[in-house]
Amino acid sequence: MRLPKISMSIEEKHQITVHGLVVDVVRKDIKNLHLAVYPPHGRIRVAAPLRVNDEAVRLFTISRLGWIERQQAKFQGQERQSAREFVSGESHYYQGHRYLLNVEERAGVPAISIRNNKYLDILVRPGSDTAEREHVLTNWYRRQLKAEITPLIPKWEEIIGVQVAEWNVKQMKTKWGTCNIEARRIWLNLELSKKPQHCLEYIIVHEMVHLLERHHNEQFTAYMNRFLPLWQHYREELNRAPLGHETWEY
Repeated sequence: MRLPKISMSIEEKHQITVHGLVVDVVRKDIKNLHLAVYPPHGRIRVAAPLRVNDEAVRLFTISRLGWIERQQAKFQGQERQSAREFVSGESHYYQGHRYLLNVEERAGVPAISIRNNKYLDILVRPGSDTAEREHVLTNWYRRQLKAEITPLIPKWEEIIGVQVAEWNVKQMKTKWGTCNIEARRIWLNLELSKKPQHCLEYIIVHEMVHLLERHHNEQFTAYMNRFLPLWQHYREELNRAPLGHETWEY
């Protein structure tokens, strides 16, 4: 299927203060104002059409202060993980399930396995420190996530009618995924290995739909509703607790 012609977009970013709240304002080539509040601390972002001035953005934000406060209160009440130390007894997540880490020191090649649907056994060399254990676990997450993604890309290429030239996995602090439309390249956050597969699938579909529609507009929403009707439910689940000590948003 031939990809639609993509027009280049203009963006302008700055901040304003509304009733003591800092609001990130992003002006784009879009038709309507869009407000979002992101975890973990309730960052406020307004996407505005290029023609809309700051006063209009301020009034728009004021009209939704009640909703903003409710969203921020919800994030404040969410459970968060402390920084990981990679010691036995710690909670770690994989594909949406919580496991207890069991660290065993043993000579040989480091390895990880799941035992009794409860334990995440990590075999490391004697004397390994926190950084080494984290490296072993991170590499395992990366391998597992790539194995999950591999069949999903061609599945959704056929359904959506687009082609991905390249995809890969990397650690990202502010996005679950990104799409370079011109290169048709998709990056997926390594942290998705800790989330249920339908959440991973939602991000894959989200990024691939950008090959049909660049912006988060009505057409984009229509595509998402068509290809993945429960996508909004998956988005909410993706951003629910437990949040890591470093957090991501979408």
